[in-house]
Amino acid sequence: MDVAQFPLVSVKSKEEFNDFRNLFNLNFNFPIVIAGPCSLESKQIFEDSAKFLKSYGVNFLRAGLYKPRTSPYDFQGLRRDGLKMTKYIAEKYDIKTVAEVTDVRELELILQYVDVVQIGSRNMQNFDFLKEVGRLKCPVILKRGMCSTVSEFILAAEYIALGGNRNILLCERGIRTFENSVRNTLDVVAIALVKKYTKLPIIADLSHSLGRKDVINEVAKSVLVAGADGIMVEVHPKVQEALSDKKQQLDFCEFKRLISEIKKLY
Repeated sequence: MDVAQFPLVSVKSKEEFNDFRNLFNLNFNFPIVIAGPCSLESKQIFEDSAKFLKSYGVNFLRAGLYKPRTSPYDFQGLRRDGLKMTKYIAEKYDIKTVAEVTDVRELELILQYVDVVQIGSRNMQNFDFLKEVGRLKCPVILKRGMCSTVSEFILAAEYIALGGNRNILLCERGIRTFENSVRNTLDVVAIALVKKYTKLPIIADLSHSLGRKDVINEVAKSVLVAGADGIMVEVHPKVQEALSDKKQQLDFCEFKRLISEIKKLY
């Protein structure tokens, strides 16, 4: 891989980038864990999740306010109606929130209520969006496009860095292949390549890559051994009542087992 094509984020660059663990003063002896319901469905579900996850040392809560769905008839989050609720619960439980932004026009508004913005797979090459996130210099999670190469993924981060943003966390979320036993194919090699060729931290989205949870513990350990700085996983207090992606969301007991398995690595 020719690192000259991404001079700012490459391992040879003199630029300094923030790991979310130093940006938010977290423990470097344990991976970043971002967890919570697939979508923000109600105040009670969100508050129950925040309270439980904080008790297990989770520092980042998923706030699925804007959900891009393949079908226009599927639940797409509470959107603007959930912003004040998100901020209230985050402050009550002293937990940072992560929310995907799907429209660049909503970006500055959402940043008034959440701590970290997420650029989803479908927007990875929305270059005007990337430039705006670079300009605002907000903490950002950039997900890999489902049909993007590793080089394209890194170049998308370069767009953000070019605007002056040094608060970038990459996220491998699986790519589309011919394999149909999982939702997407989680590319563990991509994690190793990002760590080899760039200065950027990277996590793996276990839920959206697998689309199932029966092998999540094994996969979590594999991505961490490959060099991932953390994981993102969906957790719901009442999985069977979830309005989206029931098959891939962990209940509280399943999440406890996952964290127990991860702790064995550290």
